[in-house]
Amino acid sequence: MKKLLIKSFGLLMLIGFFIVSCNPEEDDRNLTGKLDASEIDFQVIQDFDLDSGGNTIILINNTPETISVWDYGTGKSRKKVDTIRFAFQGDYVIKRTAITEGGQVELEPITITVTDDNLNYVNDPLWTSLSGGVGNSKAWVADNGNYGFAPGALAYADPNTTVEFNDFTPNWEPEGLPPGSTDENMNWGNYMTFSLDGGPFMTVHDGDDNLLETGTYFLDKDAKTLTTNGIFILRPDNYIANASNWNSDLKILTLTENQLRIAIFRTNDEGPWWYVLNYVAKDYADNYVPADQPDPTPPIDLNGGTVTDLIAVTTTTTKTWALSTDTPFNWTDLDGTFLNPWNSIADYPDWTGYSADDQPLVTGSKIIFSSDGTVSTVDNAGTVTEGTYTTDNQTNVISFSGITPTFTLGDSWATVTTTSQNEWKIVKTGLTGGIVTDIWFGKRDESDPPKSEYMVFHFVLEQGTPVEEEPGTEIDFDNSKLVVGDLESNGNLRLELFNEYGSTFSNPPLNRDDFVFGNSVEVTFTLSGITLNPGAVGTYDASIYYADSDWNPQGNGSTIEVTGDGTYTVSFVPTSTANGVIVFVIDVVGLATDITDISAVTANIDSIVIE
Repeated sequence: MKKLLIKSFGLLMLIGFFIVSCNPEEDDRNLTGKLDASEIDFQVIQDFDLDSGGNTIILINNTPETISVWDYGTGKSRKKVDTIRFAFQGDYVIKRTAITEGGQVELEPITITVTDDNLNYVNDPLWTSLSGGVGNSKAWVADNGNYGFAPGALAYADPNTTVEFNDFTPNWEPEGLPPGSTDENMNWGNYMTFSLDGGPFMTVHDGDDNLLETGTYFLDKDAKTLTTNGIFILRPDNYIANASNWNSDLKILTLTENQLRIAIFRTNDEGPWWYVLNYVAKDYADNYVPADQPDPTPPIDLNGGTVTDLIAVTTTTTKTWALSTDTPFNWTDLDGTFLNPWNSIADYPDWTGYSADDQPLVTGSKIIFSSDGTVSTVDNAGTVTEGTYTTDNQTNVISFSGITPTFTLGDSWATVTTTSQNEWKIVKTGLTGGIVTDIWFGKRDESDPPKSEYMVFHFVLEQGTPVEEEPGTEIDFDNSKLVVGDLESNGNLRLELFNEYGSTFSNPPLNRDDFVFGNSVEVTFTLSGITLNPGAVGTYDASIYYADSDWNPQGNGSTIEVTGDGTYTVSFVPTSTANGVIVFVIDVVGLATDITDISAVTANIDSIVIE
């Protein structure tokens, strides 16, 4: 085997002892005391059998209880034994450092000469995606959120996140600018290039194409890491101090023809998290034509009413909305879909700063809308602030004057407040029994362009607030086809509105297809001609039994008391949306047994209302 063995001992330079973070399988952490350079044996072997041009280099640390640090120009390594490959011919300087308990020992660097190119080492789809391929270069810009990939330049990932290459979902992904950044410290317009034209060269340019930095890089296609030398990747200026290593073993999470995502570990006092930097190929960005964007003010379901009707009742003049202590804030997309699965206080992650300890500090916070255009807020301490408001029923926007609704959320950094125009938009509503009982007032980020999301604040209709119910839909009914009597010979008086197993199946008094509802069906009926036997009970339970076209939902409604002739109302609330009807009857339990002459009894369905 033809190998060139280069063995060298270098000059000892003593500096303060420090620890290099590395894989314990790759070095020896039982560091020895101060060593002389002559005691350190680091081998550099150039293997000409594998590559006639000497492209393959083997690095070996033969000195026990030391940590090796190799810097070979296109990358770095801390492994005790490592194999590196140079794809391009040229002279390469390999710097060698030993870390010992007594300090750092710098050995004499070794220069090796590679006489031929071996482009097989960079002829790989990932190298091509990053650089454009052998003989080419490719430029990348920071993703400002306008190119259809990531929503912004920076995302956050939990250090325990399991990451599949090209299949990554961050824990938090803010839009546009990173938190705390400005256009100036983002250096929008700057770009970095990765080249395979004569070598793995890397450059950084400003927006006017002026060269700012130059260096080299190495892509480990198997480990999915990137190392840069003499140069740094594009990064927000105000984030540089938050991580200790910006150019070694950067994790590549996504690398496709047009998208690049690189993760670096945060090491400041904010705690261990991954920053994920998002990039777009410059050619793609320069030629990007956005697809049709979603409506920035999509219609919101207001249960058939207007904004004014919703937030302030006309019959009682006011509505009181209390800030939810359980889920006071979240984010939604423009269509009102929640971006975080927070359904209770326990779902809020630590980074929000909101927990059960903060709930007492939110209790009592409320906003009161009056139909005359006045509004007031009450904070947790009972302080009342008054003002006025107007509504835009086309956009669901509420504009405030003389008051800026603001509520603190305990120790959370989040605050309930309005936009700089002092506005809220109703982004989402929730129904209970056909009544809007939950509203999410939203404010949209005011960057340029604005983010395609809302921060929303959850308010709940205060219990006891009078409400004006929306009318339901009345169903046509032919009383000439109503069947009444002890139809099952069980002593119950039955009103058969429809029964697929009864006589109304062939002669239905209603249209089965009319029965599509999710909240309730309510029947008002009148009984006449009832004469009770002596000693009759006198009061009887009555309820609807309902089954839709697939028997789901089905069951009995709420029970009322029937005492004889009179008008009564019964209802059934389904557990899910009812579609059609198989059985629809009203049973008055035990009444038929106590009636003197059941043939004299008549019934009339006064109304059927569904919601």
